[in-house]
Amino acid sequence: MVPDAEFRSYYGRPVLKPPVWKHEIPAYLFTGGLAAGTAVVAAGADLTGRPALRRVSWLGSFAGLLASLWFLVSDLGRPERFHHMLRVVKPTSPMSVGTWVLTAFGPGVGAAAVNELVPRRWRNTWPARLLNRLARPLGLSAAAIAPGVASYTAVLLSHTAVPGWNEVRDELPFVFTGSAAASGGGFGMVFAPVEENGPARAFAAVGAAQELVASRVMEHKMGLIREAYEHGHVARFGRGAEWLTIAGLAGTVLLAGRSRAGAAASGLALLAGSACQRFRVYEAGVETTKDPKYVVVPQRERLNARTS
Repeated sequence: MVPDAEFRSYYGRPVLKPPVWKHEIPAYLFTGGLAAGTAVVAAGADLTGRPALRRVSWLGSFAGLLASLWFLVSDLGRPERFHHMLRVVKPTSPMSVGTWVLTAFGPGVGAAAVNELVPRRWRNTWPARLLNRLARPLGLSAAAIAPGVASYTAVLLSHTAVPGWNEVRDELPFVFTGSAAASGGGFGMVFAPVEENGPARAFAAVGAAQELVASRVMEHKMGLIREAYEHGHVARFGRGAEWLTIAGLAGTVLLAGRSRAGAAASGLALLAGSACQRFRVYEAGVETTKDPKYVVVPQRERLNARTS
């Protein structure tokens, strides 16, 4: 009997180099999604006359945006590199498109958040009146851009050569946008009063359901890379994401509309589940670069399928 082939790399070197990104990147993925989700909730609160929910959501979106930029620039090492990315527009590059989407998203969120912080005694000054007049249309435009902010990171990851990301390129944007919606709604449930958190509850429930379904579909369609998602610390992140999201969804439907404590607990579960989901996907991708079989076997399968 011929023994099974071992997929060894050339002189012990991996077929692919592992990503050089540090743990700032999954944190950036989470906070960017949170900024997008809370922006949509803030716009919904604005349009339905819920000032408390609008205020906390715009402030949460702005805080998430600043945190995501800090994590991104921290990983880049040199802050001016973000400025360098604005020198070109390349529609075929997810990084270039994502940079411009984030740049278009930021001013509207910033204007809406700063407008919420203007003290009442300054409201009659002309700068405050001008800001108040511009904040709503700028904020609504940012909310319209928010789905792009929530999904472009999934496109960015899945258009690399990393098998753990590339093999799930069709499902990953749905996982990330659902996760962003769940975290944005969860944030509103934590900080807004119960009588105003209706849009946040609805948005969180839809997002959590989408994340759970999309994750299951993604797992079902995985080939060999499923091993990387089901072992070690990646599997723990996956179980945490699933169970926290299920608990948050159940609490959102059953408790969040009745109890302030129930709303806060459900929102925190959704936020934690969303963070676990981003770390799960990131760590799984890194794991698939360490074993040559995740690169070689799918390549051979695709080659055999084309030649058969």
